[in-house]
Amino acid sequence: VQIYSLYVDCKVTSRFAHTVITSKIVNRANESREATFEVELPKTAFITNFSMSIDGKVYPGIIKEKASARKEYDSAVSRGQSAGLVRITGRKLEQFHVSVSVAATSKVTFELVYEELLKRQLGAFELLIKVRPQQLVKHFQIDVHIFEPQGIRFLETNSSFMTNELTEALTKVQNETKAHILFKPTIDQQKINPDLDETLLDGDFVVRYDVKRGATAGDIQVVNGYFVHYFAPHEMPVIPKNVIFVIDRSGSMGGRKIEQTRDALLKVLQDLRPEDHFGFITFNNRVVEWKSSLLQATAENVASATGFVQTLSASGGTDINRALLTALSLLEKAKGLPERSVSMVILLTDGQPTSGERNVEIIQENIQKAVNGKYALFCLGFGFDVSYDFLEKMALSNGGIARRIYENADAALQLQGFYDEVATPILMKIEMQYPENAIEGLTKNNFKLFFEGSEIVVSGKIKNELDLLPVEIKAQSHASDLTLKEEANVKEKEQVFKNQSYIFGNFIERLWAYLTIQQLLEKSISAQGEDQKTLEARALELSLRYNFVTPLTSMVVTKPAGEQHEELANKPTEAG
Repeated sequence: VQIYSLYVDCKVTSRFAHTVITSKIVNRANESREATFEVELPKTAFITNFSMSIDGKVYPGIIKEKASARKEYDSAVSRGQSAGLVRITGRKLEQFHVSVSVAATSKVTFELVYEELLKRQLGAFELLIKVRPQQLVKHFQIDVHIFEPQGIRFLETNSSFMTNELTEALTKVQNETKAHILFKPTIDQQKINPDLDETLLDGDFVVRYDVKRGATAGDIQVVNGYFVHYFAPHEMPVIPKNVIFVIDRSGSMGGRKIEQTRDALLKVLQDLRPEDHFGFITFNNRVVEWKSSLLQATAENVASATGFVQTLSASGGTDINRALLTALSLLEKAKGLPERSVSMVILLTDGQPTSGERNVEIIQENIQKAVNGKYALFCLGFGFDVSYDFLEKMALSNGGIARRIYENADAALQLQGFYDEVATPILMKIEMQYPENAIEGLTKNNFKLFFEGSEIVVSGKIKNELDLLPVEIKAQSHASDLTLKEEANVKEKEQVFKNQSYIFGNFIERLWAYLTIQQLLEKSISAQGEDQKTLEARALELSLRYNFVTPLTSMVVTKPAGEQHEELANKPTEAG
């Protein structure tokens, strides 16, 4: 069974990436064989289409509500067949895997389409393409087209498998607003060495870029009556932060985990700014405060904290509830903090609550009451013994986010990377205001914090024939209260995308749907009862209307008769 063609076609239009992967396979044997299509895609993406064509007959994947797809499928499962075509394979990726029986000398073409909105992190957008054909491929090609009307500020490609020979197969053409990256290695270039039929192509192919930013009130783009507004101010004074690190030192954190935590914290201490205030709380079944109040990040205090971090060791149980409540009361009674500052708690734990209060719902209630909307809580779950949905719900209910830290050699870098993202707050209480009577379906437009290097994205539908779309942004910066105003000329903005041949026409509408579904799902995590049902129902309706495989839908993949007739592709979530 030979893959004779593998084509990755990716179009990024104003951060919205549309990727099509086509694999053509021929069975050169004189009996039927199994052909496999295995692709890793970013967790942040939604699959939107899949098909197999075998000898000219097309078998499309059909996206349905998860519950009804499940019902149809259960009869197949009861016949002892395996379920699920998608699973999480790492920190950033999930894998789609399907195989089908191919008759002697027959051909099969697999095609998978997925979409995602690239998210700006630490000053760049990252397009990640996983390359792993597992054999030499005669026609192998990665084709990336990027169009950013704001202009491309920088663009770089790197990959984990490049050699000098392979670099010759890579071309990059770039002008003010467009870039085209083509990677097309010959069979010889793909080989590890000339005598062996083994491929070098195994790893990540990454495109990183950022856009130019002129207007202070961000950039508005309009296509077919939908708009998107990108806002990423830069070169603004940093707002001082008051941060308490709440570190799990229970027995399970022993060994490499606590070492990696120490390494990361030592680096983080060096990155604190002199005007920041900080504190440490470590916990097992006992909760220990490093100091009874927050200290300013002077050289002396940082040195003292460094000494403390170096002595961290692990044993005992896990009292998450009391550790967090202790941190929050430290913030509550703190004196002499800068008037305009951002207060946050960063929790790192690798397990479930085993000491003190163990009921996660009661812990969540206690914490929400103590936070009371005033602080941001970030929860980092180390490894796979944590109750991730508990951490995620707690973070999202309290103005923060949750992240899983994978137990790899680079765990310390993952921890640092997370800290870098939240290290530089430059705006608070951001309100993006649009004329109410003219916009519908507006995505989230109030944000507690804005961190340097990230980006705020708001999208919606322009209701009537509007000539000018006025925008007003209100926010608090380190020094003052800001009001930024901008007016977008709708007709002019529509024109920008009109003559771009390779753009799929309704991309802002799909971007709007993608963003709305992501936000509804996120909101539903911390919602309860009827609220949760309403949010999920709206997300489901949009997932079906726009053909996205989300946690609420399934793709039913039908196969030729005589094989297991149907399989399901579901969207895995970090909470499992």
